[in-house]
Amino acid sequence: MRVIIQRVSEACVRVPSESYESAIGKGLLVLAAFIDEDTEEDLDWTARKIAAMRIFDDADGVMNLSVKDVAGEILAVSQFTLYASTVKGNRPSYIKAAKPDVAIPLYEKFLKKLEENLGRQVGRGIFGADMKVSLVNDGPVTIIVDSKLKF
Repeated sequence: MRVIIQRVSEACVRVPSESYESAIGKGLLVLAAFIDEDTEEDLDWTARKIAAMRIFDDADGVMNLSVKDVAGEILAVSQFTLYASTVKGNRPSYIKAAKPDVAIPLYEKFLKKLEENLGRQVGRGIFGADMKVSLVNDGPVTIIVDSKLKF
């Protein structure tokens, strides 16, 4: 499992074709991608890591607080392109990304695990939809986490 975490002052995902919108204020925009080999352990580890990651400023301006500590929100959006391979040519290959029959259940479980770790509802995109994501990256702070690279 691979995620991009962006600390935001606000973020929104829209799906115009379905008149759908999910928006947050201060918190984290999480872009998430899955592979066939992802397990429950990958989902658990990543959700815990996101909720506990200390990337918000404390009173001294030091990144020492988690999204939970600042009562922040999370918006999680599926994005299979995080597994793009750009080694050959100029057209990325997405062969490593899980297909929808595997990725959708993983995404749904991941959302539940994020909510369990955050202690409240998490905003979300619509898997496979043509989404329009907007954000105000605070910092900017952008972190990449890959559950297969735990060392």
